[in-house]
This record gives sequence, structure tokens and C-alpha cells, in this order.
Amino acid sequence: QVDLQESGGGLVQAGDSLRLSCAASGLTFSNYAMGWFRQTPGKEREYVSGIDSSGASKYYPDSVKDRFTISRDNAQNTVYLQVNSLKPEDTAVYYCAAGTFYLNVRSYQYWGQGTQVTVSS
Repeated sequence: QVDLQESGGGLVQAGDSLRLSCAASGLTFSNYAMGWFRQTPGKEREYVSGIDSSGASKYYPDSVKDRFTISRDNAQNTVYLQVNSLKPEDTAVYYCAAGTFYLNVRSYQYWGQGTQVTVSS
């Protein structure tokens, strides 16, 4: 049974930083691309970062480029999302996911439960 557990969310002020973690079990972690998504009520889920299975290739949309950094530790079966210079519009539930190709959002097949990030102005 695949399990993805996010952690590291919380209530922060604008300009602060957070590091989100996602610990994976029940799958061969090093075989999977990993991604981070976020969602707020009434909005579509947004793909904010992806990384290939080796960690060599990464994806960021323009909306978060230069502020978000994704990384992974295949020895620890964990993927991270470093989020800097947080803005109120970054407030969302952040989800990690495992899939087959980091550039194809439809390839993500396993999902965590999410961690709430709230940014106050």
C-alpha cells in the first residue's frame, strides 16, 4: 500500500519561508517522479513543482519560479519543497504526488493527504 505523508505546513507571515516534506512508503521511491500541487477552495488544483526520479530534472511554473525549490532524497524516500518569500496568495493545501513522468500531470497516480499552508499579510 502506497502512502505519502506531507508535513511542514503551518501559519506563517508574508515573506517567511517553509520547507514541506513528503515521506513515501510502499513504493520503489527512486523509480517515481514526484510532484507538489496546491489547491484552494473553489480553484483548480495547481501544479507547482515536479522532479524526475533521479532528481536531475525539475519543473516549475512561472508563477513560483525563483521562490520554490523541489528536491529529493532517494535514500530517505522523501521529497521536499522549499518555499521562500511566501505571499498570501500561496495559501493553500499542498499535496505531494508520485507518478511516472514529471512533465505530465496526468501521470501522477498516488497522492498524499495534504498539508495546509496559510500565509498572513
